[in-house]
Amino acid sequence: MGLTLENVDWSEIAEGTGATLTMLGFSTLFAVLIGLPIGVILFLTSRGQLLENRAFYSFASIVVNILRSVPFIILMILLIPVTKAIVGTSLGVLGAIPPLVIGAAPFFARLVETSLREVDRGVIEAAQSMGASNWQIVWNVLLPEARSGLIAAITITTVTLVSYTAMSGVIGGGGLGDLAIRYGYQRFQTDVMIVTVVILLVLVQILQSFGDRLVLKFSRK
Repeated sequence: MGLTLENVDWSEIAEGTGATLTMLGFSTLFAVLIGLPIGVILFLTSRGQLLENRAFYSFASIVVNILRSVPFIILMILLIPVTKAIVGTSLGVLGAIPPLVIGAAPFFARLVETSLREVDRGVIEAAQSMGASNWQIVWNVLLPEARSGLIAAITITTVTLVSYTAMSGVIGGGGLGDLAIRYGYQRFQTDVMIVTVVILLVLVQILQSFGDRLVLKFSRK
């Protein structure tokens, strides 16, 4: 027997897709806004850099590694009281955004640190010799020089967040993941499950292709 789509409510699919895109947009935005400065600080305080501070770097690095290591589904459950305190609920799109941000920001911060390490040390030293302040070096040298790497980091983080938004459906986070759990898994409606998975796969491909194009465009030859 061929697969039919008799159980698929396309209005619910459209609503779930919109909820997933909302979660993805806001969580990516806040993950970048929080993770970028953390990544810059990690880089600057690491050994041999402008603000070298081994004690601070070790502490910050451990915190980032711990947050990165906790499986996202467990992190969501642990953060339920925090999420309720921040947004007033742990359910739906609103309740999914805080754990998404907290889960993705440390991941992005580590990618930022890695991207900044790829900047030619000679460029930094040249800026120092011209009397540039640390802030000027960060803003006018490090970030522009690492631009393509940072775009790649944002792309990787966004794609990772797509899977995180799907997992948020386990605790009622809304979106396509919620539809897949409630209909595809709990009610054995395979057609709903397949449709949600296909949409998520298409979304990942679009995001990855767009990110790759931006990286290619802004890469320095």
